Amino acid sequence: MLFHPITAVQLEWNLWTTWHRNCSVHSSWNGILASGAKVVENIHENDFRKSIPRLQPENLEHNKKLFERVEEMATRKGCTPSQLALAWVHHQGNDVCPIPGTTRIHNLEQNIGALAVKLTVEEMAELDEIASLVKGDRFGPGIATWRHEETPSLSSWKVINNA
Repeated sequence: MLFHPITAVQLEWNLWTTWHRNCSVHSSWNGILASGAKVVENIHENDFRKSIPRLQPENLEHNKKLFERVEEMATRKGCTPSQLALAWVHHQGNDVCPIPGTTRIHNLEQNIGALAVKLTVEEMAELDEIASLVKGDRFGPGIATWRHEETPSLSSWKVINNA
């Protein structure tokens, strides 16, 4: 029998979710950057995003102001807020690859356009500051317990071959 360690983990990492620095999903803040700060007003009552703590009234107004800062920077850069967020993830290092999700060709083309967005050290610092100011958890209390799994370091893995 042959065992192989997990070599990549897909985790959410965006301007609103920075508790880790690995692979990324949901680079567009679950629709906030694509739909704008009014996304909560436009989603169906049964949509899971209605239960996200950072989108609750006690956090939403504060977080909308952060979105407006991202929107202003995107305007200065000549890109969309989604492209800016994807560029921010992409600029985290050569070992990081944003994994944007979309169901529309137009959005796919916009996502690809994020590769052309270049960020300075100062712009990265500004986006890092915005990310640090987000209020509210990404998940509700039940799901939040799943995120802090501990995986042994790669150097501790051994290939076992019983052949």
